[in-house]
Amino acid sequence: MTSGPTPAQQPRKRSLRARAMVQLRAMFGTRIAKSGGRIRLVALGFVGLYLMIGGKLIWLGLQPEPQTLRRAAAEASSRARPQIVDRNGEILAADVRIDSVFAEPRNIVDKDEAVELLTAVLPSLDAKELRDKLASRKGFVWVKRGVSPKEREEVFRLGLPGVGFLPEHKRVYPNGPIAAHVLGFTNTDNIGIAGIEKYIDTLGFAELSSAGFRVSADNLQPIKLSLDVRATHAVRDELMKGIERYKAKAAAAAIMDVDTGEVIAIASLPDYDPNNPVDALDPLRINRMTVGVFEMGSTFKALTLAMALESRKVTLNSRIDARGGLRYGRFNIRDFHAQNRTLTLSEVFTYSSNVGTARAALMVGVEGHKQFLGKIGQLERMRTEIPESAEPIVPKRWGELNTMTIAFGHGLAVAPLQAMMAVGALVNGGKLVKPTFRMRTMEEAQEDAPQVIRAETSEQMRYLMRLNAEVGSARTIDVRGYFAGGKTGTANKAINGRYATDRVFTTFTAIAPSDKPKYLFFTVFDEPQGVPETQNQRTAAWNAGATTGRIIERVTPLLGLPPRPVTPTGSFPTVAKLGIGLPSAGSAWR
Repeated sequence: MTSGPTPAQQPRKRSLRARAMVQLRAMFGTRIAKSGGRIRLVALGFVGLYLMIGGKLIWLGLQPEPQTLRRAAAEASSRARPQIVDRNGEILAADVRIDSVFAEPRNIVDKDEAVELLTAVLPSLDAKELRDKLASRKGFVWVKRGVSPKEREEVFRLGLPGVGFLPEHKRVYPNGPIAAHVLGFTNTDNIGIAGIEKYIDTLGFAELSSAGFRVSADNLQPIKLSLDVRATHAVRDELMKGIERYKAKAAAAAIMDVDTGEVIAIASLPDYDPNNPVDALDPLRINRMTVGVFEMGSTFKALTLAMALESRKVTLNSRIDARGGLRYGRFNIRDFHAQNRTLTLSEVFTYSSNVGTARAALMVGVEGHKQFLGKIGQLERMRTEIPESAEPIVPKRWGELNTMTIAFGHGLAVAPLQAMMAVGALVNGGKLVKPTFRMRTMEEAQEDAPQVIRAETSEQMRYLMRLNAEVGSARTIDVRGYFAGGKTGTANKAINGRYATDRVFTTFTAIAPSDKPKYLFFTVFDEPQGVPETQNQRTAAWNAGATTGRIIERVTPLLGLPPRPVTPTGSFPTVAKLGIGLPSAGSAWR
């Protein structure tokens, strides 16, 4: 039998209970004195937690966004390019918005069904290639770039999960093949591949897109070219007619402002359509004005005689022995239109004497010849805004024989636009102005235009070119009212190291007007044939010369160069002092 606590134990138990209650009240009590500290502690904990979360968010925000295929495709498709316009503001190239179809293979349930449906509404797709794309583990693939509105609607109606659309910029060229070699073209990602399009990317537009800046054609200044689209169309049209008329393999032509170096018009046929540049890589479709290098034939005689006049070793009245041929070892240089007599320097030019020109070059000497051609930019690659250009073909060992043949246009091959630059210096007062495809003022052009010949020599060259249009081989460009001058050039083509007697390359250079030239014209034909219209002749006067005359007559009114009923007298004052015959005054309408 248990008995309860004794009277002595009861106070002790009450004391223990009291202490326990005190401890419990201390732990769970809500006295104001202690609650403030707890609140502060909890608040500090929350502040610390928020700071940690905020810091994490800031850190994540500063990290680069993971690069996904879809994001890369979206960036590529968002690249905008500035418009390209001609000198009058006519649009040559512009962006348009289109849609492209993409797929996310991981989200496509039935890939075979997707292939069947997509190829049904987009018949240009290759079914096998599309099936391989959808079978891949990639997160993003292109199905078709640049679909029409009708195609987009049909794909949308399929309702395929994992198939969607992205807006893109597509480059369009409203004038088709006109100025194609200058404009170039872009790839499917709107990146410039050739011509001015590639030049634009060097200006920093590609870097802006790569850095994540969203640019649009609306906030980009147009790229204004020096070309006149009307003149360029006319030049191309005349070349097309010339190729058909003379059964030529190819042809090219350009017009340049002799004071500013601006290329006003340029065409090279055959060309291509930059809207669908599948033929751009065809070797036959190169830009023969900048990429092709050719022996210029007798056109180079203008450079040689200018060199001789500049050296002061001859004057226009100097007489040069052109009797018979000029032998050098086993080589014998002859004239095509041999006069077999002593010729004045003026006659050497108008009769296009190989013998007389070679003798004039020998008077200057090999080193002087090389120095002069280097000074007028014929021995190094010429650079313009167009990336495509060719290196001249220069003799490795340059002796007297080389100087003799190069004097009349054989043995040195240059791009036609490069030859134009040199001829421009011969007629504009002696300044070597580099060609450009951008608009610029005369003051801007003169900043980097060294004086390469004296003004007096330039005047004498203008006189010779005008005289040649009146009594020499350039009569085909004597368009009345424009006082034009020019020089022909016919060169046998070098095939496998030998000159072919049945293939020629013809050139023609012309200036208008001769007393104060504004424009320089240059036309070339590759392998023209003799036809009944040319009396079966294939030399330059019959094809390149005749075509240049048509270009002058057709284009000069477009360029604001009106004909003059009477040629002003006193056009060549320095030449007049020599007491030699001048081109007919008042004969502009003849």
